[in-house]
Amino acid sequence: MATLVVPNQTSPVEDAEALRKAFKGWGADDKAIIAILGHRNVYQRQQIRKAYEELFQEDLIKRLESEISGDFERAVYRWMLEPADRDAVLVNVAIRNGNKDYHVVAEIACVLSAEELLAVRRAYHNRYKHSLEEDVAANTTGHLRQLLVGLVTSYRYEGDEINTRLAQTEANILHESVKEKKGNYEEVIRILTTRSKTQLVATFNRYRDEHGISISKKLLDQTSDDFHKALHTAIRCINDHKKYYEKVLRNAIESVGTDEDALTRVIVSRAEKDLKDIKEVYFKRNSVHLEHAVAKETSGDYKKFLLALLGKED
Repeated sequence: MATLVVPNQTSPVEDAEALRKAFKGWGADDKAIIAILGHRNVYQRQQIRKAYEELFQEDLIKRLESEISGDFERAVYRWMLEPADRDAVLVNVAIRNGNKDYHVVAEIACVLSAEELLAVRRAYHNRYKHSLEEDVAANTTGHLRQLLVGLVTSYRYEGDEINTRLAQTEANILHESVKEKKGNYEEVIRILTTRSKTQLVATFNRYRDEHGISISKKLLDQTSDDFHKALHTAIRCINDHKKYYEKVLRNAIESVGTDEDALTRVIVSRAEKDLKDIKEVYFKRNSVHLEHAVAKETSGDYKKFLLALLGKED
């Protein structure tokens, strides 16, 4: 379930006018920006953006970028984008920034449905005038390239059917491939990029039953290069994306100097989907409410905005 709290009645024209007022004078009225944008769903935000452009002949997102800054600006910017466009931006940043966060590409490709992923690829075309897979391929090599290109171009079957014999066979293939540190990863990539998520979960369960350890834990014993990290992310996202996101949030909050990029990515991406469920997983794992942990590790308008998306006012 979502954490976003939205009023029963809103007017995009009134919201656009209130935002315009918030931009007047010395420094923006950040409280007003959060009160409006932190409590509007994706459809309402697009209507506000449209109304703002019609009323004032300027793009609301560009105006926001010039009025606010830092982590607060990045969070609001990503929140204002439509989900497919946001994910296109996140993938582009992941493959082009200095740190090369390839696992973010795997995360997005494996959490989304087939249709959602297709929408991201379309949004990427429109924004960057390249195909997503072209840019992923240009910025990777070897097994990492094969895995990520396979994941972003996959159009998985989404039915509930499970072939138990196939699950057994492919669990054995996975075991043989990962038990050696320089295993045969071609087969692992083939399985992960072509099977339905339901089939893959059945395969991962067979692996755990046969070998007494989950395949994701087994991979943690391997070298932590970009390929293994992306492989581990793909398996965790397919297996249980809510547990995966809890771990991302925990690592972001507990890292030396909070990882604001990861924190923003998860909260902004999941606030309208299943952040309430992720919050529950977080509390069970850490005995601390996520909003309390976020409030402790962040500050200022950035903190207030994230708390609004978490359904908890400061």
